[in-house]
Amino acid sequence: MRILRALIAGLFLLAAAASAQAAPPEPPGWHAVWATSAQLPSKAMDSNWSLDGFSNHTLRQVIRVSQGGVAIRVRLTNRYGTQPLSIAGATIAVTDTGASIRPNTLRPLTSGLASAFDIPAGADLVTDPVPLSVAPFQSLTITLYLAQATGPATHHAQAFATTYRAPGDHRADDSGLAFTETTQAWYYLSGVEVLDVLPHASGVVAFGDSITEGVGSTPDANHRYPDALAERFAAEGNPRAVIDQGIGGNRVTVDSTWLGDSAQHRFRTDVLDQPGIGTVIILAGINDIGLSAPGPGAADAVVPVSTDDLIAAHLDLIHRAHAKGLRVIGATLTPFGGSPYDSPSAESARLAFNDWLRTTAPYDALADFDATLRDPTNPHRLAATYDSGDHIHPNDIGYATMAAALRPADFA
Repeated sequence: MRILRALIAGLFLLAAAASAQAAPPEPPGWHAVWATSAQLPSKAMDSNWSLDGFSNHTLRQVIRVSQGGVAIRVRLTNRYGTQPLSIAGATIAVTDTGASIRPNTLRPLTSGLASAFDIPAGADLVTDPVPLSVAPFQSLTITLYLAQATGPATHHAQAFATTYRAPGDHRADDSGLAFTETTQAWYYLSGVEVLDVLPHASGVVAFGDSITEGVGSTPDANHRYPDALAERFAAEGNPRAVIDQGIGGNRVTVDSTWLGDSAQHRFRTDVLDQPGIGTVIILAGINDIGLSAPGPGAADAVVPVSTDDLIAAHLDLIHRAHAKGLRVIGATLTPFGGSPYDSPSAESARLAFNDWLRTTAPYDALADFDATLRDPTNPHRLAATYDSGDHIHPNDIGYATMAAALRPADFA
């Protein structure tokens, strides 16, 4: 342990020395390489374990980082907890298959060098650094042993990745045989950061709703558009981290108990507080429009939101991002003809908002996802090639096409 601490200390000194002579684009140090947006406990989207919480359970969760580094640390969150969250033990390892891990990569996750630690209600925690070399696009398994009853759990409802659960303490298991229960949600995770001792390109936050989150993509395949964008950067020789801060059903202007805090309210934690970020892509507003009037798409509380309201909210996000020194890319709202949101008034609002984006909005750049994905013979609908089948969310090909449509020159 003394050797590991010495190694981490040496890396910090090297990063600090390099930062003093920081060269563009981004100085050495910690930067976000994976993240997800925290939500209140809820079963409204899909069946999950968040309302019941955990007691004498081990959770094993698999994530994929978009960049590598020489050390790693994990951000855990009890943001919506009503009592302290007791972590009886935690580990991180390189994923093998399913819930199994590569044995020689298993490392303890600690806080203040303690293997057991508490996270107060409403708080986040960053673990101690772990000297684990991580490669770009490597899948990592984060395991939490929760011995005491947690109460309802802060989670992310739609992960499109399998989370595993076992009774008892299995934090150090190499095999995944004990993990017989599964769900498609993440619990208590909010981010992963790596330490890079060399200058690197600044990272990107993809911020939005279910289209950013990856609804319609293949589970456990990392085929969301932010995943495809990170892969594209690497393939073109300009690797940079891309993190996904999408929430299904999320609105720009309206908070929801099961569709997440509004984009305006979560922008600080999900974008501005992320280390090593230089650009944010904002694709948001479809749910404000779709949930403005009663109808088959109105699964949550209907709150009328005008185009002017939506524009004002986007102007607020742009101002806050610019104040932080971020470059901001605005994305047009994609077609939803044939979906539950489809109505003449909703389509009129979408077109009016997109017209503002293309002609007036003070974004630094435009991602015209509407033009990219629409059916050229029926522009109110997604092209069939890109449609996951619900007429609002792209499929794997559609998400890859979105990533390919972004211009590298538009990023900081």
